[in-house]
Amino acid sequence: MITRRPAAERGVSNLGWLDSRHTFSFGEYHDPEHMGFRSLRVINDDRVLGGAGFGRHPHRDMEIFSYVLSGKLAHEDSIGTGATVGADEVQKMSAGTGILHSEFNPSPTDPLRFLQVWIVPERRGLRPSYEQRAFSDAEKRGRLKLIGSRDGNNGSIVFHQDASIYASILGDGERVEHRLAAGRGAWLQVARGAVVVNEQRLDEGDGAAIVDEAVLTIRGISECEVLLFDLA
Repeated sequence: MITRRPAAERGVSNLGWLDSRHTFSFGEYHDPEHMGFRSLRVINDDRVLGGAGFGRHPHRDMEIFSYVLSGKLAHEDSIGTGATVGADEVQKMSAGTGILHSEFNPSPTDPLRFLQVWIVPERRGLRPSYEQRAFSDAEKRGRLKLIGSRDGNNGSIVFHQDASIYASILGDGERVEHRLAAGRGAWLQVARGAVVVNEQRLDEGDGAAIVDEAVLTIRGISECEVLLFDLA
C-alpha cells in the first residue's frame, strides 16, 4: 500500500528569510494525522535567503541530518564543530543528551535549499556527535546510494536507529528497485522532479508512506532526485 502525502498539503512557515514546507507536524504547524512515519519524525524542505539562518538553539535525543540540494549550509555547535556543507554532502548530528547549534547560509547572495530530517534514536541519552560525508551525483545516478545506516555500511553515515537511507538521481525513464523485508516500511521523498513508484506518481515535494509492498520500483519521469527511508 502506498499512501501519498501531497506537496501542496504540507505545513508552511514563511518568515521572509525562510520559506519552509513541513511534511510532518513541526513548530507551529500541528496536524495529528501527520506526526511522522515510524521512526521518521521530521522532513522540512527549507529555502533560506543569502546571509540568513537559524541562530543558536538547543536539541536533544534526536538524529538530525541535512541534505543540501543547492547552495551551502554553514553549521556550528557546542561540541566544537564548525563546518560548511555543500550540495554533494550530507551532515548528521546526534543531539543525544543535549547540543546547541546554529545553521545559516554563508553566501550574501545565493539562496540555500536543503532538506532537514529528524529520526528518533533507538535510545535516549546518547553522547552528542557530528558526522559529515560527501556523496557525489555520480554515486547516486541511476542507483540507490546508501547514505545512512545503523552500522555505517559502505561508507554511510551512522544513525542510532534501525534505518537505512538511500539517495538516487534518475533520468527520464531510468528505474531502480528496492526490496523491503517483511515487517519493514518505507518513506519516499521526492526532492526534485517527478517519479512513479509501483504505478503511483509522485511530484516534487510529494512523499509517500509505503507498507506491505515487497518490491519498490522507482522510475524517473524527468530528471529527479529522491530520498528513500527503509524503516523498522
